[in-house]
Amino acid sequence: MAQILACTDGSVYAESILDHAAWASARMGGASVRVLHVLDRTMAEAPADHSGALGLNASDELLRELAELDAARGKVALRRARALLEAAEARLKAAGVAQIGTVQRHGALVDTVVEFEGEADLLVVGKRGEAADFAVGHLGANLERVLRASVLPVLVASRAFKPITRFAIAYDGGASGRKAVAYAAGTASLDGLECELVTVAADAAAGHALLAEPVRQLAAAGKRATPVVLQGDAEAAIAGHVAQAGIDLLVMGAYGHSRLRNLIVGSTTTALLRSCRIPVLVFR
Repeated sequence: MAQILACTDGSVYAESILDHAAWASARMGGASVRVLHVLDRTMAEAPADHSGALGLNASDELLRELAELDAARGKVALRRARALLEAAEARLKAAGVAQIGTVQRHGALVDTVVEFEGEADLLVVGKRGEAADFAVGHLGANLERVLRASVLPVLVASRAFKPITRFAIAYDGGASGRKAVAYAAGTASLDGLECELVTVAADAAAGHALLAEPVRQLAAAGKRATPVVLQGDAEAAIAGHVAQAGIDLLVMGAYGHSRLRNLIVGSTTTALLRSCRIPVLVFR
């Protein structure tokens, strides 16, 4: 049976992550969902030693109170983690997911993802975590790390789940873009959805020539893709088209060449993850 990993930390994306995981489970023939919650190790281990930071004059009473406070915070964090996982299981069950597992770990999210991804087919995460600064609009640091480390397709959930009927593949001919096309051609999870194959090119004829092969590949798999050639800045052109065309899901590679060149940080991929208000399925 296929399996989905869904990462939650209680952020405003938590419910959307679970709803996207439930959608993916249904599209993947009833795939099981394993929900991961990772608690910072320092929140659940022995109280910290504050004596050095406070200096030699700190009273034993103050140090004892700080140690008790650390211990209490750790216990509360652990109870909260368990409550989040119980709520996640209940939401997934209500959404029709039959096979659900929950995992609570202490440590780093990336390490936990790497530990469990060998058994999974898809990873679902949010654009930002609980501690992210929404005012500056940056992506969560954990998302960037996960996208670098995981070998799985990563479904980056939008702020709220909406029904998905149309998807677009952003394509530039790079290796991860070709992987995205191969996935779309080979998976049943995208069957029945309208598909666009989108590229950005200064010359329209060159753009259509670039899209010809992936269009044929999808057609051979019984999936019709409408080729779309855009001009201008890659981020602005794709984000604008996605919004105007009513696209519900963007599929793209993390790597590429030309205008979709770099790995996640600082690349067009990062910009699109930040600017598009729809879920994005990313391939390394």
